[in-house]
Amino acid sequence: MNTSLRFLFLLTGLVVAPAAIGADGASQPEKISLWSNHAPVGGGAFVSADARITVHRAAQPNGAALVICPGGGYGGLVTGAEGHGIAAWLNAHGITGVVLEYRLPKGNSAVPLLDAQRAIRTVRARAKEWGLDPQRIGIIGFSAGGHLASTAGTHFDAGDPKATDPIAQVSCRPDFMVLVYPVITMGAKTHQGSRNNLLGKEATPEQVELFSNEKQITAKTPPAVLAHALDDKVVLADNSKMFFEALRANGVEAKYLELPSGGHGLNGYKGPMWDAWQTQALAWLAERKFIPAANAQPAPTP
Repeated sequence: MNTSLRFLFLLTGLVVAPAAIGADGASQPEKISLWSNHAPVGGGAFVSADARITVHRAAQPNGAALVICPGGGYGGLVTGAEGHGIAAWLNAHGITGVVLEYRLPKGNSAVPLLDAQRAIRTVRARAKEWGLDPQRIGIIGFSAGGHLASTAGTHFDAGDPKATDPIAQVSCRPDFMVLVYPVITMGAKTHQGSRNNLLGKEATPEQVELFSNEKQITAKTPPAVLAHALDDKVVLADNSKMFFEALRANGVEAKYLELPSGGHGLNGYKGPMWDAWQTQALAWLAERKFIPAANAQPAPTP
């Protein structure tokens, strides 16, 4: 790491685990503290807590990156299949995968979003170092992680140019979203467990409105591709449908893949329905030139 970068990370308080190079030429996962145990909770207050990202860099990066939000109903984190497993898949297609271990709400609905925004800012701030295009930084989420990803895609800012922290100066708007069986609404068709964990059992109408992301879309919302099984009994497919329809109504490019079967988790993260969303998501990313067309092809078998 050069002197100027080392100074930047000392200034911002980032804790960085040095990246190593594996036998295949890819960097080994790099773990980064987002808050250095001084994390915001909203309203200008801070607590002794942290969140972290694990950066999986591809052997042949194409400049695109995705912040990965695992599911878990806002009560836990499924960091295996919906985190590091997704990073490995992205790497096989030249995309940097950044697994976000966000703080769980535990009575404060602001903290997961603050972590997601910080993760996006961090990736964008370090884009040059990691060989990334700062205008091709997306977010992907599953189930409640899909709610967090769609919240980041509907609640963002351009950064604070007056901030002393260089990372805080950077935009937290994702350039695109990939939402897989996501929780979207906090209204009647929500996943009740996710709502209770995020907002509490006595949520106010204002809280429900703010975190019902289908109601927060504007023309500035980033484009999105969504996938949802029609037989999902845990998170109703209406969540994806209403978000898709709201995006289109606001003139935002979107694609919605209605999968005929697979339930929640798409047959345990395998099989034809799982393969279908991955194939079509990559094709959509290539069509929008977020990744090269060659990276949308099936990865070679090891």
